[in-house]
Amino acid sequence: MEFAYTVTDRIAEVVMNQPPVNAFNSTGWNNLARTITAAGEDPSVNVVILRAEGRGFCAGVDIKELAADGSKIVAVNKGCYDSFAAVHRCKVPVIAATHGFVLGGGIGLAGAADIIIASDDSYFGLPEIDRGAMGGASHFLRMLPLQKVRALFYTGESIKADEMARWGAIERVVPRAELVDAARAMAAKIAGKSGKALRLAKEALNGIEPVDIERNYRFEQGFTLELYTSPDSQEARDAFVEKRDAKFG
Repeated sequence: MEFAYTVTDRIAEVVMNQPPVNAFNSTGWNNLARTITAAGEDPSVNVVILRAEGRGFCAGVDIKELAADGSKIVAVNKGCYDSFAAVHRCKVPVIAATHGFVLGGGIGLAGAADIIIASDDSYFGLPEIDRGAMGGASHFLRMLPLQKVRALFYTGESIKADEMARWGAIERVVPRAELVDAARAMAAKIAGKSGKALRLAKEALNGIEPVDIERNYRFEQGFTLELYTSPDSQEARDAFVEKRDAKFG
């Protein structure tokens, strides 16, 4: 099961559940985009919680699909773009409740959300440079300063939740066992507000953002496509799937 969807007391919960690491293929990303969009269109919903079961929040793209067929990159790119845009454009606020790894596409989802509540075992990163891809920096930049994002992007390293919180990226860090309750408590505070006011507030806040993350992410995706024409990209994907070090010419 890729996703579970429930609505209770004007709170929609979208729960990602794609073992082993919540990494999605092109079909999965498109399904997620449709689910989140539908939640925002539901007049009985005032807020959405996006969370996950399993070992971590989201490990991004299913590299095995791309290692087997590099032509899938166009469909994957579109699915990722649509999913991140669905979170950002969702007509009501979206709370990302993260645990464990928040990597690659996980950054796109969390970075597009309105609020992040993280368990203390959460860590955030863009390992794309080691997977033969690009992308996600636009959404990381909604959470961290430019130079910090550059360092993390070039190295492929991750940053822990407590440090993310010090940068102001995370609303609250809680023990893992308290994550769902903390997200629901925040959602309940929002859900009790006027639905009309929340929808207008979301539109207004999106409208005054200084950077168009969807345009910027689309720009990034062009470089992912360019990289995929390089033998280095295939080697990086193959090395990841085969669990070995990549060897570049």
